[in-house]
Amino acid sequence: MQRAIMDNWALFLGMLMLMVANGLLVTLLSIRGAGLGFSPLTISIMQACYPLGALIGTITVPHLIEKVGHIRVFSALASMVSIAAIIHLLTSDPISWSAMRFLAGVCFPGLYVVTESWLNAKSENRIRAQVLSVYFIIQTLGPALGTAMVGFPDPTGNLMFGIVSILMSLAIVPLLLSGIRAPDFSAPDRMTVTRLYRVSPMAVLGITLMSVGVSAWFIALPLYALQQGFSEAQASGALVVAMIAAGVVQYPVGWISDNTDRRYVVIGLSVVSALAALWMALDTSSSRIVIGFAVIAAMTLPVYSILAAHANDQLSPGQVVAASGAMAFLMQFGQVFGMLLGPNVITMADGRGLQLLVALLGVAVALIAVARRVSREAPEETGEVLATGVLGMAQPGRLQAEVMAASEEESTE
Repeated sequence: MQRAIMDNWALFLGMLMLMVANGLLVTLLSIRGAGLGFSPLTISIMQACYPLGALIGTITVPHLIEKVGHIRVFSALASMVSIAAIIHLLTSDPISWSAMRFLAGVCFPGLYVVTESWLNAKSENRIRAQVLSVYFIIQTLGPALGTAMVGFPDPTGNLMFGIVSILMSLAIVPLLLSGIRAPDFSAPDRMTVTRLYRVSPMAVLGITLMSVGVSAWFIALPLYALQQGFSEAQASGALVVAMIAAGVVQYPVGWISDNTDRRYVVIGLSVVSALAALWMALDTSSSRIVIGFAVIAAMTLPVYSILAAHANDQLSPGQVVAASGAMAFLMQFGQVFGMLLGPNVITMADGRGLQLLVALLGVAVALIAVARRVSREAPEETGEVLATGVLGMAQPGRLQAEVMAASEEESTE
């Protein structure tokens, strides 16, 4: 672990600052947007611009890295996101905020692609698991710290946006001053969604639907809490608790998935999330918000990792990295609809719309898993579930996929 940290400290430090900034910005925009009088529809459209931009970023950035290198791309993208944060500070209209969310959507996934491809290329096989564990801690801790910062005193209303911009700019510094040479890079081949569906229909459908649910409650939770009488600090605190709960359960859930049919785990997680959402729909008191959404987060966020592992179980090592790109696309595609739906369903069904949406999606994913379990046996040889960050990386599993492919190749030698 110490070797992994020392060899990659500049990237880890830069990524930590980026994750803190992203966690702070995404929650801050929803809460401040509500304070400025933005309607739920306006907030949802603004937030949905992020995954729309991410669909472009995940495709184009790998080719930019191939042309001009990791450091130049990382510096350029971090600078652009810093500019976006400043424009949020200087303006208060939904059009400019939406445009900046789109820009951030293009840039942040690119920053993750740079980091993950660099970490994988610079890591020897014997320490890749350690690198991945440090990376996962950063993915979990960074957004939680950023979200918690929303509750800090900010008399002018501009301090938090300024902190986001500062963190973005500082993220470049360790990389530029570390003296670490960038590795060679070639853009990975991509697998089409249609081809991935033929391999694993459950992964394609499950990732899409669960991404809708996760992004819906993630964006809508602070708004829902504010409507229930929470302060800004309490609303962001509820989201922090949910993110921590999701991070804590990933390893034990992954271990269970590695030792049984993964579809049973998906069914169990989906059913429990649906029951928790229905419980919150039946009792809408504010005391249920923190506990209820913590359970929903713990049950829904690990599903991506399990579905990705289920798909990878049926792929050759050479197909794993390409498939991770297709799964990243599906996640962003689902997030567009989740961010559009989440804030707008809060007031539906007498204030129970968000809970019912989460319950419906949980039931749908469970039924898909049941149908696949009935129609097909589990693969005899299975790999390992590798955790992903609680925000759901824009290129989730590229590093994880590289590690998984390397371990599978080693096991076959």
